Amino acid sequence: MEAFLISTGIVALAEMGDKTQLLSLVLAARFRKPWPIVLGILVATMANHGLAGAVGSWVTTVLGPDVLRWVLGVSFLAMAVWMLIPDKLDDEDTGSAPRMGVFLTTVVAFFLAEMGDKTQIATVMLAAQYQAWFAVVAGTTLGMMLANAPVVWLGDAITKRVSLRLVHLVSAVVFAVLGLVALIGWGR
Repeated sequence: MEAFLISTGIVALAEMGDKTQLLSLVLAARFRKPWPIVLGILVATMANHGLAGAVGSWVTTVLGPDVLRWVLGVSFLAMAVWMLIPDKLDDEDTGSAPRMGVFLTTVVAFFLAEMGDKTQIATVMLAAQYQAWFAVVAGTTLGMMLANAPVVWLGDAITKRVSLRLVHLVSAVVFAVLGLVALIGWGR
């Protein structure tokens, strides 16, 4: 039980203000369908954190922290630029589903966003410390849901009153700041 509770608390706190919370808000703003987004976050998190031990350990031994920092920094800056480029969905009906559907789009986007993230690394470390894979994965998944599900519902309510363009501008600024912070190496 200790592994579950500590894992839940650590990940819920680590997620506050994280890029995946921003992704949750962007998905809610774009699709305005909270339930498939929340379920997509749950599935992506279970898959990602389930694989975190093997994938996280392998990536960190191959690339090293400095290469990971540069890859993340450049990726965040690229995402900031991408947020400023309007696409067909922004110009048409913002509630229409993407080609893969809202659920699958959320699963893929969230899974990829979590690769190399601090909560994924925390899952690896907690699983190693407690040697309780199921309790740790269940706890880290619950922590992710506690931090991100409310953002989806709140984001859906806010975006009914705020333009999608404003959400994109704010998102671009946040991604740019995260990119610069990663490149500078703050928090190392």
